[in-house]
Amino acid sequence: MTTDAALSLLMGLFMACARLAGPPLFVTLMAGLIVGLLQAATQINESSVSFVVKVAALVITLLLLGPTLGAFAVQYTRNSLMAVEHIVH
Repeated sequence: MTTDAALSLLMGLFMACARLAGPPLFVTLMAGLIVGLLQAATQINESSVSFVVKVAALVITLLLLGPTLGAFAVQYTRNSLMAVEHIVH
C-alpha cells in the first residue's frame, strides 16, 4: 500500500463523515439559532423550548434524509471492505 492510497482512504473517510453528519448538524444548528433569536426577541429564556425544537428538527431531518444517508453509509462500507482486498495481499 502506498502513501497516496492511504491518504486517499483517509480523505474518503473524512468526506463520508462530513456527508453523513453534516445535514443533521446543520439543521440542528439552524433550529437552535432561530429559537435563540426568537427567545432573545421575546425574552422567554426557557431551555426546554430550545431542546424540544432542536430534537424535533433533528428527528424530521433524519426521517427525511435517513434512507439516503443510510444508503450512502452502506455503499461506503461496501467500497471500503472491497478496498481491503487490494490493500491486504
